[in-house]
Amino acid sequence: MERIVERWSEETQSAWIYEQLARSEPDASKRELFAELAKAAHQQAGLLATELRASGADTPGFQPSMRARFVAWTAARLGVERSKALLAASKVRGLSTYGAGHASVVSVEAIGARHKRTGSGGTLRAAVFGINDGLVSNASLVLGVAGATTHAADSSAVVVAGVAGMLAGAFSMAAGEWISVRTQTELWEGQIAEERDELERYPAEEAEELALIYHARGFELEAARAMARELVTDKERALATLSREALGLDPDELGSPLAAAGWSFGSFCIGSLVPLVPWLVADGDLALWSSIAAAAVVLFLVGAATSLFSGRNLAFGGLRMLAIGTAAGAATWLIGTWLGASVL
Repeated sequence: MERIVERWSEETQSAWIYEQLARSEPDASKRELFAELAKAAHQQAGLLATELRASGADTPGFQPSMRARFVAWTAARLGVERSKALLAASKVRGLSTYGAGHASVVSVEAIGARHKRTGSGGTLRAAVFGINDGLVSNASLVLGVAGATTHAADSSAVVVAGVAGMLAGAFSMAAGEWISVRTQTELWEGQIAEERDELERYPAEEAEELALIYHARGFELEAARAMARELVTDKERALATLSREALGLDPDELGSPLAAAGWSFGSFCIGSLVPLVPWLVADGDLALWSSIAAAAVVLFLVGAATSLFSGRNLAFGGLRMLAIGTAAGAATWLIGTWLGASVL
């Protein structure tokens, strides 16, 4: 009974949010979509209310929650496109219509396949940017401490600071990555559980909501309804499709929180070691210039690698990253030199 009341409240809150989005949405087709989704949510809430009355219970009074008010207020001022993450967490549907362009999918099979992608690109991206973060931050730290050091014997201070910076940064990056991926996974798990329950309770209504979304993306309404009805006959495919098309969530983009944390930790350490290793085998000016040279070479290579994700010229990406790293290193060197002269 409590679960039915909770679901009734969720559907009623969703209907209220859809109504607010329909009022603030400037695009006519999307405004119509949210209005229709509001009607669909009211219908599903009505089905749940019927179950409650059949059990001898009444539906509670409705007031939009503080969360619902905040979500609607944010979307009205920032726009749905910029509020997609917040709206998805509130189970707002139709988000995939933003930035999707005109409908080009012509079959159920194509709909099921259009979002397939491998996870290797995301892993490679995380590794490259992790190395870059470790390299820039630890190179800056090493140069800052070196600038404050006035004697070659003090190179041990550079090593201690570099190792501490590497470990602190790596653990921080790993913790942040674990929390980020775990939060996304929890969102996905919660949403898919609700979708599964709704497909079991009222598949026809779920199919109609999906049809409305396809219609908003350019499909003729009856064709969209035919595709949606066919999709919901296969529960697992329907779950995946509803999550992507209705909620704008893509489970293929998620991975293991532990794997993400591990990749982040390892790649940050690799980048951090580049400017630090010369200080482990040498000292004085030799260590300093070797550290700068190693950092410069790897900065250029990492910048070139990041251009693979942006589509820019390799040389441009490498030189841009080298310029950024040089600016950061020079700033910390100057600050370290000033602090060394003032404090030591």
